[in-house]
Amino acid sequence: MNAILTLLPRYKKQLIAPSLVLLLTIVLDSANPFLNRMIIDDAIPQRNLSLLLKILFGLLAITAGRALFGFYKEYTFDRIGVLLYRDLKDQLFTHLQSLHFQYFDNISTGELMSRLGEDLENIWRSVSFGFRLLVEQALYFLIGLTVLSLINLPLTLIILAVMSPIAYIALRFEKKIDQNFGEISDLTAELHTTAQENIAGVRLVKAFARERFEIRKFMSKNQRNYELNNEQATIIAHHFPLIELFTNLAVLVMIALGAGFVARGRMTLGSLAVFTGFIWNLIWPLRELGWLMNTAAQFNASAKKIQAIFDISPQVADAPGLSHHSLSGDVAFEHVYFSYEADSVLNDVSFRAHPGDTVAIMGATGAGKTSLIGLIGRYYTHAKGRILVDGCLTEEIPLDDLRGAMSIVPQDTFLFSESIRNNLTFSRHEASDEELAHALSIACADFVFDLEDGLDTVVGERGVGLSGGQKQRLAIARAILREAPMLILDDATSSLDMETEYQLLKNLKSIQHQRTTFIIAHRISAVKNATTILFMEHGTIVEAGTHEELVALKGKYYEIFREQFHDFDALQEVI
Repeated sequence: MNAILTLLPRYKKQLIAPSLVLLLTIVLDSANPFLNRMIIDDAIPQRNLSLLLKILFGLLAITAGRALFGFYKEYTFDRIGVLLYRDLKDQLFTHLQSLHFQYFDNISTGELMSRLGEDLENIWRSVSFGFRLLVEQALYFLIGLTVLSLINLPLTLIILAVMSPIAYIALRFEKKIDQNFGEISDLTAELHTTAQENIAGVRLVKAFARERFEIRKFMSKNQRNYELNNEQATIIAHHFPLIELFTNLAVLVMIALGAGFVARGRMTLGSLAVFTGFIWNLIWPLRELGWLMNTAAQFNASAKKIQAIFDISPQVADAPGLSHHSLSGDVAFEHVYFSYEADSVLNDVSFRAHPGDTVAIMGATGAGKTSLIGLIGRYYTHAKGRILVDGCLTEEIPLDDLRGAMSIVPQDTFLFSESIRNNLTFSRHEASDEELAHALSIACADFVFDLEDGLDTVVGERGVGLSGGQKQRLAIARAILREAPMLILDDATSSLDMETEYQLLKNLKSIQHQRTTFIIAHRISAVKNATTILFMEHGTIVEAGTHEELVALKGKYYEIFREQFHDFDALQEVI
């Protein structure tokens, strides 16, 4: 809610004109009943045609004015609502970009899409129409109540007594519908997540012939969604007709008692006409009360979800007053410990990589390899120890400088649903075609130029339409293109055949003197030429050295070496 309220002052100048028009429209509406009274009490009894024509002209002018002002009012308030929707969406997306990696580890894409979509749209509708209608109806009610009390206070009090149960009905309705909308909002996020994951993984679903299971899973959630929406319809059906009943009953009582007041001479027929006109100033706000409560419940449920995101502060952020750093890629870990939630991931990790070094990291799945390189860029915050880049603690280096000095190929290759050119220039948007061709050549991705549209070939989401090896080579080319002092390859050659991997690593070696390279791999062939090889087990570096040193050590690395090269005697020449 705070995030929304902080945006509203931006539009206070834009709200002045439509607010004045809103008041003017209400004034024009309020003039109608008095003109009707003049027709009934003066023009018709006196057969004053001139007065009648003037009144009719006035009614026509009021009608035209209401239409003109109504258009301006609706358009302007809707436009402000759209501006708020746009700015709030920008602000939410910007905030999401600032959040730490761990936040995204624990939330689904579908839920975030639901917040950016349906929940923001609920807020937009509430602000652009709901709140404006609330203010408008409140003013109509107050004006109507004042005028009715001045015309005939006893009749007004009786009418209010007849309509008083509506307040209780509205409060009960709001309580029930608010809880219902909260549940619908949560379930909508689950539905989006289920659909998004299924569509993203549709090839896996079909490969395992799990279509029926996925359909049943989706239909089960959708059935619950139907039940909640049906529950909402039931709540509305139980309350709205009662509101209609009491408002209609108020009209009936007003006609019956008003006729009695006229018959006894306590009111003129024209005054009764005014009373009849202004009673709708009470009836319509009360009739709209149920709808407004419905809108308010939607707004409240969605605003809570949106505010919950804004309330999350980035766990990794720049400290104030940091100075710019130009980095060369000298990396040092000193007795570093790291835990993910309650699980210990890294324990007493220490090593040093000088600019131009190649550090290879090996170990079984879950050994902490990816977590280790993630700490260099402060993707996560370590618990103990020191991590230094160019002799400075990573906490003392602005994130833009630190991450700007890194180029990474992650485990899960991701390509945007855009052209190959745009995917490559994501790392350096000003790169020329010659630089793109050079990066593709180093990454052994020359296949791009065999495609019909070359660099302008559009790839599907996550690189659909390309093989796993092609996607990895494009990701490597993207990383090379950045020309960052630190290059991180996280299992980046796992989908390549041995020949392509050999050529790619040979190409990388020709440029590695320009940058510090970290390679996570499971193949000896990918790491044996590294300056330093770190072998990890249960979050600890258990062996460190060159290929020759680790083979001579005959420890963990040596065991994997023998597994991958069974004919050890024939490999002595390689060693």
